[in-house]
Amino acid sequence: MRRLILTAFALLAASAALAQERASSDAIKGSSTIADLLSKGFEIKAAVPNGTTKFIVFMQKGNSAYACEFLTVTKTRCGTLN
Repeated sequence: MRRLILTAFALLAASAALAQERASSDAIKGSSTIADLLSKGFEIKAAVPNGTTKFIVFMQKGNSAYACEFLTVTKTRCGTLN
């Protein structure tokens, strides 16, 4: 019985670690905000209008580049370009 409980606990701990690893790799792959990128040292290189009320902002740090779209005044969605 004790072995069963320890095995279940080990499986739960491993699945939590895997979920955390996937979440951090997803954040690195692209899903981010302008605030996140600015706090990581990215610089705004250009901004262009996209339609009548939206803007696309291009950000870069070293060899990494992102394009960010303003969804609202306070919400942005960014994706990696490389």
